Amino acid sequence: MASPEDKVSAVFQLLENGSKQGYIGEDITQLEHALQAALQATQEAADNETVLAALLHDVGQFCPAKELRRMLVEDIGGGDLDVGAAGHEKLGAEYLRKVGFSDNVCDLVESHVVAKRYLTATDPEYYTGLSQASKLSLKFQGGPFTSDEAEAFECDPLFKQKVQLRKWDDASKVV
Repeated sequence: MASPEDKVSAVFQLLENGSKQGYIGEDITQLEHALQAALQATQEAADNETVLAALLHDVGQFCPAKELRRMLVEDIGGGDLDVGAAGHEKLGAEYLRKVGFSDNVCDLVESHVVAKRYLTATDPEYYTGLSQASKLSLKFQGGPFTSDEAEAFECDPLFKQKVQLRKWDDASKVV
């Protein structure tokens, strides 16, 4: 079993790897995007777990390929999960669970795609403000929620944090 120091080191290594990867369809790196989201959360006085989730929300985009393959097969069950735009939130949450992050952090990371689906269903102006890359990925992520799905999402105990995390995600693409 890895020590807490080893776990932190592994996550920092992932973030460093993100500095070398573009943020899909955007003009910034994965690391710049992650840091901007965490800064926004900090500036709005979010609790520590929400700040961590903002920092790590896209970790599934840049986990090592070997680790992602193992998680797909052994931990998540593979099957219909897509490693690309339609699965990074699940992969990231699963990775963070394995590393030992709290359920709240993992739930927030796993929710940032469904929060986009919620917002596009309930706020017509939200869709208009999305980047082209985010609009395109929405198609692969299931599209806007139905009214029943939106209503169910509103009952989630972390609903407000999940929606806020998504808004920070969208605003964290500044070059």
